[in-house]
Amino acid sequence: MMEYIQIEGCPKPVSRLMKGSDYFFHNTYEKAAANLDAFLAIGGNSIDTAHIYCGGESEEVIGRYMKERGNREQMVILTKGAHHDRTGPRVSKEAIRADLTHSLARLQTDYIDLYALHRDDPAVPAGEVIEILNEYVKSGAVKSIGVSNWTWRRIKEANEYAAANGLTGFSFSSPNLSLAKANEPFWSGCVSADAETCAWHEEQQFPLLSWSSQARGFFTGRFSPEVRDNADLVRVFYSDDNWERLERAKQLAATKNVSAIQIALAYVLNQPFPTCALIGAQTAEELQSCDAGSLIQLTREELDWLDLAAQRV
Repeated sequence: MMEYIQIEGCPKPVSRLMKGSDYFFHNTYEKAAANLDAFLAIGGNSIDTAHIYCGGESEEVIGRYMKERGNREQMVILTKGAHHDRTGPRVSKEAIRADLTHSLARLQTDYIDLYALHRDDPAVPAGEVIEILNEYVKSGAVKSIGVSNWTWRRIKEANEYAAANGLTGFSFSSPNLSLAKANEPFWSGCVSADAETCAWHEEQQFPLLSWSSQARGFFTGRFSPEVRDNADLVRVFYSDDNWERLERAKQLAATKNVSAIQIALAYVLNQPFPTCALIGAQTAEELQSCDAGSLIQLTREELDWLDLAAQRV
């Protein structure tokens, strides 16, 4: 049975599995539509996309799908804007307006359930960003505002400004969070949740929507220290500590009769604060694995052991 969380500002429950859409293209529309049908069939309702995904085709495919199925009100759409370009950061009133306007048109909708800024520009005061986004909250174009790849300190600064000025603050954050810890950012400007970030989310009970929640396949069994054909995975996730985390995931999986990658997903969904996991499942088998993995219960002791904070569980 699919589980859901509530995100302030969004009137719909948000499925804890969020369907990734960074492979949605017009020339493979039938595959995307079938994937979404299967996702809804297991109780999923939330989709992650962005202004830059697939050159805009991701949002367009989702818009076409919702129009054909007549199911816009069933869906929770998370889309993102204000990603940097060749000239640098684009966290500005003009860029946000342009990206949001495009996203609404592509999605064939008059509102976005969850709208996030894709990257940060620390040179722009957090309060200024809150002022810009509140225009869209007040107009109804956006139900809930959040961020992707912002530090918790910047979120705290923004929300303190919002509270002091009677404005709507950020309701969610979408960094990377996974059992495998990143050695360095996957892409420039990306943020991964470290122990300090997770402690803040726990203290505030602030929702975290994790991208690369399963570490881009690190826990599938396809990789080992000797297999180095994926340069990005080697660069970001290959480390002695992560190989130990993989080994522990395998051991715990064996005791629960599940797979290591399902344990990795459960790690994200059993954090002591509200979480969703963005998943890239493209086949029925992968979706079934994610669905089953999302229901695995892990104790705090098991989480600490998996994360190398304890010696034995």
